[in-house]
Amino acid sequence: MDDSSRSDIRSLLKTFGIQADEAIVAHLARNPGAGPLRVQLQLTDLTDYGDQAPDQPLSFTVEGTVRPSSSD
Repeated sequence: MDDSSRSDIRSLLKTFGIQADEAIVAHLARNPGAGPLRVQLQLTDLTDYGDQAPDQPLSFTVEGTVRPSSSD
């Protein structure tokens, strides 16, 4: 894999991370009484491979919990 591919991957992940952080923080602020937020993050390949589709499509999922801020 060349450096431009790595750079593209890092750029996409950085953009996703920033936007996801902002969306989650805003959601928690709009819902202050909610308990822990259960989230699922999914990566899906949207490439049109035509008749040459890969044997195993690119797909990756991460699940986790985001705890709301404590009001100490």
